[in-house]
Amino acid sequence: MRFKLLGQFEIVADEGPILLTQSKISQLLGLLLIQNGETVSVDSLIEELWGEDMPRSALTTLQTYVYHARKMFAALSGGKDILVTRPSGYAIEVADESVDVRAYIAHVDKATKAYALGDLESVIDHLDITRKLWRGPFLVGIPKGQVLDAYVTYLKEVRLTALELDIEIKQRTGNYRGLIPQLRLLVAENPLNENLHAQLIKVLHKCGRRAEALAAYRDLWQVLDAELGVRPTSELQSIQQELLTEDRVAY
Repeated sequence: MRFKLLGQFEIVADEGPILLTQSKISQLLGLLLIQNGETVSVDSLIEELWGEDMPRSALTTLQTYVYHARKMFAALSGGKDILVTRPSGYAIEVADESVDVRAYIAHVDKATKAYALGDLESVIDHLDITRKLWRGPFLVGIPKGQVLDAYVTYLKEVRLTALELDIEIKQRTGNYRGLIPQLRLLVAENPLNENLHAQLIKVLHKCGRRAEALAAYRDLWQVLDAELGVRPTSELQSIQQELLTEDRVAY
């Protein structure tokens, strides 16, 4: 079996993909799968499923969800028990490579380490795999409690790391024009991320679009002033001054 948690939650078995429609069981499995192999405490599972609205029957209901999940897995895996009970909670035990979100995190980590070592070929290989794995945000359409929300935030940072690495690689190969749409979208999604703004400004200038680069700096200044009451970093201010005083700056 393979488990797809990026985008719509799917379990892919020999019979084909299976979409889960029960939101509570999806939450339960999502939390167990993203921590594949680790024990997730009963308290964490109950907190995720009900939060402050925990019913008196929470433990019994949780056990019922686990029972139904086990029946499903047994039918799909020929009786193999992959959802196990441990002293303080439950765990799912499958190969990490079969859980797309686990594989995604692992390949972003490997790409980051390869970049630090200057192994750009490995960076490209790992990023190619992450692009194939990414089908959308974590568990689209499934309600999330506080525990899964924390993972959503974490995965946004992992995703941003992958995209920033991709930008660095493309700049090194001189693919500046192809970066502009991607950077504009990322800036719109992350308006307070000064590194992304800096990359957009630099790329616009390298493409001979100095007026747009200055406009991008002005947009950043306005956002930071309105949201935080601060100015761009000294590095960005230096870039602006160079844009104002030179015909072209090499970065």
